[in-house]
Amino acid sequence: MEIKVIPALLCFGLFLIFVLPLGFGIINLGNCAGMGICGMLTLIFIFWGRFGTFIGRCWEKPFGKVILCLIGAFAVIGVILAVVISVLMIRASDDPPKDENTTVVVLGCKVKDGAPSLMLRRRLDAAYDYLSQHESVCAVVSGGKGDDEVISEAQCMKEWLIEKGIAPERIYMEDRSVNTEENLRFSREIISAEGLPDKITLITDSYHQLRAEMIAEKQDIKAYNISGYTSWYLVPTYWVREWFGVVYYKLFG
Repeated sequence: MEIKVIPALLCFGLFLIFVLPLGFGIINLGNCAGMGICGMLTLIFIFWGRFGTFIGRCWEKPFGKVILCLIGAFAVIGVILAVVISVLMIRASDDPPKDENTTVVVLGCKVKDGAPSLMLRRRLDAAYDYLSQHESVCAVVSGGKGDDEVISEAQCMKEWLIEKGIAPERIYMEDRSVNTEENLRFSREIISAEGLPDKITLITDSYHQLRAEMIAEKQDIKAYNISGYTSWYLVPTYWVREWFGVVYYKLFG
């Protein structure tokens, strides 16, 4: 039985990286797809000889050829889409404003026991760094209250920033939204009502910036981007999830 050792080990290593977020209670389409694909590739390389024999037998049959061609075409299209979307995600991850004529909008994330989750704290770190260096800029913290949250994400973010030293009058709360589309729509209403600069600087995770920017453009919002730090072991899971998110948004809006 022929075994492709190095590719099998590489795929198994990637499989374990997609498994890691499970230890933090994170399971979504990203790590499910990553575990499925990497697990399947690991088995293919372990049983390479048998896999080659199986493919050869399928190719001998007309219906088998059709299926293999469809699988191959789907795989090629998937890889091309993943590469193109990844390039766009990288380009969108860092586009800070050129001046202080902007309003920061911090997109909400999970609140645990009234405190920001790790990912939300990283967004708040980025917001604090920018706001502390640009004292004329105001911020809208955006996020409603989930069924499993004791306070709204907006309230949690405002309290955190005030505790760090950002003046309360510079922070506006948007606490009705439940998704990115509402984050932006409701935040813009506050920006308009308060006479704040209508050029928005979105603060979220780097992998999320592209889709957030697409949603902003659909609402005729000019958006700059500043990204929070994402732990390395979470990047693959959320990066892959965004592939599906971008495609879904493009297809269904």
